[in-house]
Amino acid sequence: MSERTARGGVLVVGGGFAGAYVARLLGDRGATVVNPENFMLYTPLLPEAASGTLEPRHAVVPLRVMCPKAELILGEVTAIDVGARTATVETDADTQIVRWDELVVTVGAITRTVPVPGLVEHGLGFKSIADAIYLRNRVLHELEAADAELDDAERARRLSFVFVGAGYAGVEALAELADLVADASRYYPGLKDVPRRWVLVDAAPQILSEIPSRLGGYASRELTKRGVEIHVGSTLSSVTADEVVLGDGTTIPTRTLVWTAGVTPNPMVHHLGFALDERGRIEVDELMRVNGHEHVWSLGDCARVPNAQSGVPDPPTCQHALRQARRLAKNLSGDAKPYGYRMLGQVATLGRYKGIAEVFGLPISGFLGWFVTRSYHLYQLPLVSRKLRVVADWTTSLLFRRDIAELGSLGHPDGLS
Repeated sequence: MSERTARGGVLVVGGGFAGAYVARLLGDRGATVVNPENFMLYTPLLPEAASGTLEPRHAVVPLRVMCPKAELILGEVTAIDVGARTATVETDADTQIVRWDELVVTVGAITRTVPVPGLVEHGLGFKSIADAIYLRNRVLHELEAADAELDDAERARRLSFVFVGAGYAGVEALAELADLVADASRYYPGLKDVPRRWVLVDAAPQILSEIPSRLGGYASRELTKRGVEIHVGSTLSSVTADEVVLGDGTTIPTRTLVWTAGVTPNPMVHHLGFALDERGRIEVDELMRVNGHEHVWSLGDCARVPNAQSGVPDPPTCQHALRQARRLAKNLSGDAKPYGYRMLGQVATLGRYKGIAEVFGLPISGFLGWFVTRSYHLYQLPLVSRKLRVVADWTTSLLFRRDIAELGSLGHPDGLS
């Protein structure tokens, strides 16, 4: 078992949005980041990566390029000894002991599921770049299967898509994929008269409950106008390979259920020995220091971060994770101050040329909302090279229809024959 010391004395566990930005903002001090992948996913671009508007590789940022002063260990932390200030890291090469002076825990969250019969077996997640690619392939495969199918009922089943969870991820993913199917349909003349069914389900009384009701209402009307069925105040009762049943008894024949109904902290936090709140988040103080541990910090989706500005803990969004990372980097550099951030606005896309935004309390919708949303994400995306690649993708998508090649074997070669 080999040993090493964290660069700059700072060990960052997790290279997601919060962790990557902490390492980047520490600058010349440096840090050691432990993460299973060598990239950070810019999650707001995930729906566009799924629909083909954006090349999937452009929705991720290489950690070694984003954090040039940091050291990256590709692996997973399996144990932490706070007293000895060490972490055990499993890599493909060996097991390593990493010594640290300051520990930053930012392991993020995973998709939250509920005990619904059939959900685990038949539901599709939407949290990673692999999920996005798989969902795109699934939708295109169902188009191909429907075109080959002779039974009208089975055709309709294959062209029915149900999304459970009407937050940002669910609404944006549905809207983008509905555009993909609309673009692709011109190549399937045999499906011209087969109805496409898009269903959005949420237990809340309205979709996009995180944003002002005026914008949520606009989003609901826009999606309804495009033929999307919206079931609010509804729950999922059961799932099979052929149908979905809602809590009110509504049965929807479908082969595709996408689950985007929230997240829960990474289960790893339960094995670290830190105090957790009722939702399983690590308890931290106003400086983002883990309660009871002087040199351990936590932020992002796995932590309950109190916000001095709002008076309530931050929600699990990229906007808040970035602001937390900025404050924590300063705290680690000696400029320790309580974290506080007043949210400047919220944005979301509703497919091509449609979007909603709230900026400094001003609601914006339609084309302008779409433009503001894209401009905001482009501004926040790190690295000039990534910004230019995304702009190139967006420009191409304005001039041409989406590509409909199904790449189901991507990353799964047949090997030697």
